[in-house]
This record gives sequence, structure tokens and C-alpha cells, in this order.
Amino acid sequence: MAGRLAGPFASGALALWLAGVSGAALAAPPTQTALDEGWQARIAPGDTAAVKAHPKAARWFRAQVPGTVQQDLIATRQVPDPFLGTNEAAIQWAGLTDWELRRTLDVSAEAMGREHLDLVFGGLDTFATVFINGRQVLKADNGHRQWRVAAKAFLKQGRNEILVRFASPIRTLQPMVLAEAHPLPGEYDSAFGDEPKGKQTSAYIRKAKYHYGWDWGPRIVNQGISGPVRLEAWDEARLGAFEVVQEALGKDEARLVAKFRVFADKPGKAQFAARVTGPDGQALAPVSREASFDAGESVVTVPLTVAAPKRWWPVGYGDQPLYKVSGEIASGAGAGAKAARNIGLREVELVRGGGAFGFRVNGVTVFAKGANLIPFDMFPSRVTDAKMQSLLEDSRAANMNMIRVWGGGYYLPDSFYDMADRMGLMVWQDFMFGGAVPPADVGYRENVRIEADQQVERLGSHPSIVIWAGGNEVISGWETWSDRKAWKKAVGAEEHERMATSMTVLFDRVLRGAVTDHSPTTPYWPGSPSTDYEGPVDTDAAGDRHFWDVWSGSKPVENYTLSCPRFMSEYGFQAMPVMATIRGFAGDAAQAPDSPVMKAHQKFLAGEGNERLKFYLDARLRPAKDLADFVYLTQVNQAQAIDMAARHHRACAPVTLGSLYWQLNDVWPSISWASVDYEGRWKLLHYAARRFFAPQAVVAEHKQGVTRVSFASDATSPVAAEWRLTGYGMDGTKLGEAGGAVTLAPTTATSVPDVSDAAVFANAPVEASYAVAELVIGGKTVSRQIVERALPKAMAYPAPGLAASWDGKAVTITARALARAVMLDFGAVDAQASDNGFDLLPGESVRIEITSKADAAALRKALVLRTLAGEG
Repeated sequence: MAGRLAGPFASGALALWLAGVSGAALAAPPTQTALDEGWQARIAPGDTAAVKAHPKAARWFRAQVPGTVQQDLIATRQVPDPFLGTNEAAIQWAGLTDWELRRTLDVSAEAMGREHLDLVFGGLDTFATVFINGRQVLKADNGHRQWRVAAKAFLKQGRNEILVRFASPIRTLQPMVLAEAHPLPGEYDSAFGDEPKGKQTSAYIRKAKYHYGWDWGPRIVNQGISGPVRLEAWDEARLGAFEVVQEALGKDEARLVAKFRVFADKPGKAQFAARVTGPDGQALAPVSREASFDAGESVVTVPLTVAAPKRWWPVGYGDQPLYKVSGEIASGAGAGAKAARNIGLREVELVRGGGAFGFRVNGVTVFAKGANLIPFDMFPSRVTDAKMQSLLEDSRAANMNMIRVWGGGYYLPDSFYDMADRMGLMVWQDFMFGGAVPPADVGYRENVRIEADQQVERLGSHPSIVIWAGGNEVISGWETWSDRKAWKKAVGAEEHERMATSMTVLFDRVLRGAVTDHSPTTPYWPGSPSTDYEGPVDTDAAGDRHFWDVWSGSKPVENYTLSCPRFMSEYGFQAMPVMATIRGFAGDAAQAPDSPVMKAHQKFLAGEGNERLKFYLDARLRPAKDLADFVYLTQVNQAQAIDMAARHHRACAPVTLGSLYWQLNDVWPSISWASVDYEGRWKLLHYAARRFFAPQAVVAEHKQGVTRVSFASDATSPVAAEWRLTGYGMDGTKLGEAGGAVTLAPTTATSVPDVSDAAVFANAPVEASYAVAELVIGGKTVSRQIVERALPKAMAYPAPGLAASWDGKAVTITARALARAVMLDFGAVDAQASDNGFDLLPGESVRIEITSKADAAALRKALVLRTLAGEG
């Protein structure tokens, strides 16, 4: 191995380790029995109206755990798939109904002989009452928490029944909300009449906010056992959690602390052992210490040292070596309990001062390039590791280095962060607050405190998580949104102050405290956007920004380039998904953007978002000829808009230190801001991201008769390059050229003097000329951009004269004249091109590989080549 592992040894550590293992085997180590199988569901008998309306669902039917009642209803064909057609309305009753889930549990005499039998729920969504053999043992009220029940006193040898009764979140909270003169400002009003406008229950519950509907997703208010269920048997003491904290990291060594969180009936003593395994698989002998602990909860620490540590780096900046730290109670009370963590050694700090905001990893300032991740599905339990990995691989393939896990969803499973660790993708992790104003009562904050402690304790050792943020748009909304301002005025100064103080305690103390306690080497940020209470939020001057003047505010796309924000953590532009996805959810009912099924899958402006798509087509491109052309043009508009913004952000470095567009993915098949749709199909934006997030990229912005040319570089050392800006007429005539040698500065942007139109375009008409900006490194063009002096709709594009030559499932596209935004469109055939949405210069060819289950003949038949000038 490249680095030597070392550590302080207690005398005879290895012997104690081995003795502890054999001793634990004799002393009945703790055991876990999975209880995910054999569940049934039904409408709770007391919900008489629902029983009468849905008699089939009132009888026990098969339930999946982890899962939701809504999934079970779909699986048993009691409701249609809400993702198809206009079926969303047909499932709404399930969220307004009370439910029961049950299963039997056989307990042996041996199990009853253990001192403790704990029933553990990985998740209960959300108002759940648990009964064992008819006796109430738990009332849960937080869908983001794990719940544990000391169950032995309620169990018996032989057959037992576990029953979980779920109360409708809406119906449970609605009487209180309706009685409020001024309910808390929430997020999105229901489109189905189950809640009056402005009187939302979602603000009052610790549950995934997107279940109540968002401007990219349906309203499905899930209920169910959302996490795995198990029965834990133990004696004397148990290991509640195992954490690894990096205390110091230097060139010669890293100092770690393994933390064992122990729960015990009475004071005791045990031998605790931990060891490190290096990235090459070579393990150090365990470090062991004997420690005493108190009754109740205690923390025992074991110090570890790693010699010549290898640092974890974001992708593009170095490797991602991971160390495994294993822990065990080797002997004594709780013997046999084991745990392990994979960790990466790295230093992360926020770049601050003078309003700055960004990330410095291992002393290197890293420009954050990426996107916002919303939940993978409306039904999290059916999200596979393969689906998560595919999306993360797509992100890395688009040259991203950061993913923001948005706060209106749920905390993702460990496997997601394991993947991000291995891929070098930094994770901006929000706590789960989506925008609503949280209640001010102490009980609510205590509930959140437990949630935050559990989640940061679980995830805090992952090197990929480089920041914890308090939530999404809660603080900025409180300060600037009109409905919040109206609420403050309505409730008066005293209630306003009480709420403001409560929010400060929650976001500045409770959540910050969880990060400080469990992940002290990871920065905390009170929310997104925020300035950490140092001034006004959501401005270019300081902190991170969410910029929605473009799209939501209907402002021109060019407004993206009017300023340099410190860190752009949200900005976005919508587009249609490809026709294969549309046909999948709409079938032949999708005839036009304003057809009912298309509006049902467009949640912006309550279904009227497709009018905003048309608005921007009229403003920038051209009218669509049919639905397929509308799909193409909206994808071009989206790709060009975000390309313009992201390149501008990169050119603004080091003032700007991050660009995370909204959004990476979809939660259901829809029309949205995603660059990768629900079916995993790339829109043209995702192909464009691979270009504008390239390690070295040219940025050419035409304004007021000059072209400003800059170059972004992620390299940590200077890069020798050449650049060119060449003007052409639409007939291919070269008009003028500027360029020369340039040295790209490390991890920032480098500019050259502005180029006048006269130098490049001569006297050519604006609409009949264009320029090509190129960045050349080592004789190879690594980045290219088309520069136009007018909006695309005003350009006199020639007929491109495209030709396609097939070789199996590869096709070579050749252009006779300039071809802008070439799209290989396979219609309803599922096919992904290796590149798409690219420009071809006159006489230029490109070979594209096609990935598809369809054969070559079907691909050849389906292919339509589209450009801004029309079909090729």
C-alpha cells in the first residue's frame, strides 16, 4: 500500500480482539430479524365513509414494506396508475383515508429469554399508532425519523400481531388549520379541493413536502411503513450508532475518532475495538480500549491514526480513496455488536469574506458545477440502487461535480451517498424543509432535533457531503415573499417576532447543532438561499442565490448575463421530454401541448406552464409545426438558456464560485425543468451540460457591438492554450478572425480583450453572419461556441443539407451548410444518442453511436434530423 496505517495500541490489543470475538459468541450477541414480509393493509374500520365508498379496500389485501398504501392500491389494481394519463385524481381519496397494516410475528422461547426485544421501524409515514397484541406501544409523528419500541413486555411466546394504524395527515391536521385565523404560509395549494386555498396542512407536519404536490410533481399524500422493520434482541447493552470523526488531517497523518454510542440498562464495562482498512484493502491491527459506561446513553471513543493519508477529492481534482473503519464491542456488556463505516479523508471549508460563497476542498477552491436533485420517485421504496447510480453516472458524464439534494423531499439511503463518495460527486445536503414556514412550538423543534441528530449521525461520515443546509427557501421566503409579508402584517408584531425567533432557533441552533455534534468537519449553512444571518438574502452581493427572473418572471433569457452572483444554487428553464416518454404516459391522447393529458403532466401555473413554453418560443426561436417540433424547440430553448447562464457563471469566477441548475431529474413522467427525464432519457440540456461544464470551456458573450471572450478552467495549474474567434457569412465565406495564445489561470476564469464586430464580421448583415469561438489545447479544439448578434428567430439560417450514413447502430451526420442545434429524433422509439443538440459547420461530419434495444433498421426508419432551420 502507498501509505502506512498506524495507531495507538492498548497492551495486548490483538489478543483482546480475538478473545472478545470468541467470548461474544458464547454470550449471545445481539441479533436482528427482518420483518418486512407478510404485511397486509386495509381501510381502518373506523373510517366508515371510506369503507362504504371502497369496500374492496376495507378487506385485508397484500402490502409491501417498505412502501406506501398507495403503491399497494396500484399493485392490486384498486386504483389506476396515477403516472398515466389523467389518473392522478383517482388516487386522491387514499390520502384522505385512515389505514391499518398488520402482520403476525412468531416469537420463540429462546427470543423471550433475551433481556430486550426492540421493534424498530426505519420509517413511519407519518401519523402512526403501533399496537402489539392489541396494546398501544407507540405514537409516531415524523416521517423522517427512525422509531424504536421496547417490545418485550408486549410480546408473548408464540404468535403475536403487530398492527400499525395510520391517520390521514390532511384530515388529522385540517380542523386545527381551518380554525386558525391566519394559518402558516405553506407551499402549493391542492388542485383537488381537499384543502381550501391558503389553508394547507403540510406546513405543520414532518413529512416529505413534495407529497402534497409541487410545480413539477403530482399530489400523492402517501401513507405507510416507509422504512424497513426489524426485531432486535440484546442483553445488557446495545450499540446504537457508530460514527467516525476526522479530528485532524495533515500530510503525514490523519487523526480519527471512532465513536460508539452505547445504550445500557445499568452501568457496565466492555472492550471496544476499532480498526482501519486502507483503500488498497490492507488492514491495520485493531486498536482496543476498555471503557466503562453509564446507564442510559453513553459515548465511548477509540482514537485511530492513519499514516501518510490519501485525500479524497472531488471528481476532476484527484482520486477518491476510501478507508473502511470497523468497530466492535469485543467483550463485556453488548459483546458481539459490530458496525462499519466507509470514510474519505478531506478538508472542506466555505470560501467567505466580502460576501463570497464557495467551496475549498483540501486547500483548492473548486467551482461547483452541477444541478439540483429532487426525489427520484413519488414512491421512494421502489427506487433501486441501479436507478440512483444511473443518474449519478449521468451527472458525472455531464462533467458535474456537485449535486444539491433539495429540501422538500426525503433523506436518501446510505447507498446513494456511497455512490457519490466513489464517484467524487460533492453533495449539498438540505435538511428536509421545502419552503413552508415551520410551526413555532417547542415540541415541533424537539421533534426536528431528534430527526436531525439521527440523520446527521447516519450520514455525517460521508466525504461527498460537503455542506448541510437548513432547508429550501424558508428563510428567503420569510424575508421577501408577498404571502409571508401579508401574514406578518395580519398577525401583528408580537406573533411576527415570536415566529422569527423560533425560526432562528431552529435553523441557527438546532440544525447547526446536529452538524456540529455529528459532522464537525462539514460546513453548515442555515438555508438556501442564505447569507448566514449576515445581511439580506438572495442577492448577487452575498451568499447563494435562487434566480427565477428568467422563466418564472418571464424575463428575457439574456438576463442571466446581467450580473455575477456569488453562487447560483438555483436557476432553471423548462422543456418537454422526448416523444418516447410522452407516448409512455399519454399514449395517443397527446396531440398538442394544450391537450388535457399534457396539461395534467405540466404542474407549473396549475397546468398552464405550456403557455410559458410557447411564450419563450415566440420570444427566441420560431413557432412549432407540430407536437414533435414543439418538443424539439422547447428542448433547444432550454439547452441554450442554461448554456448561456452556466457559461456566464463560469466566466464570472472567482466572483462566482458555483452554478447548480434546476433541475437534474423528474419525480414522475412530466414536462419540467429536468435535464434527465423520469425514464432516464437525456434532454438536449444534459448533452449541453457536458459541453458547458467541460473542464476547460470557452465563453463568448456578444453585447453592444463587441464579443467578450473568456475561458474557464478547472485545472489546478496553468494551461497553455490558443483561442480563435472566426466570423462567417451564411454561405461559408470567412469574414474575419481574432485570436492568439492564452494561458488559462488555475481554477478560475481568464479573459482576453473584447473583440469588435468589425474585426470579425466586417460589414456583413447581422442576420446573415455568425462567429465561431474556439478554445484549442494541445492542437485539439476542446470547447466551441456559436456567436450570433441577433436572436435565433431573426437569423437567416440556410437549409443545412444534412445527410445520414449508417453503420450498424452508428450514424454519421454531415452538413452541407451551417446546422444549428441538430437533434437526432427517434420519435416514440427508445434510443439514446452519444451526442445530440450539437452544431455542425459547413462540410463538417460527426459520428454518433446509438444505444437502443431497437434494431438498426428500426432506428434508420425512425430517425428525423431536426435543426433550427427545419428538418434536415
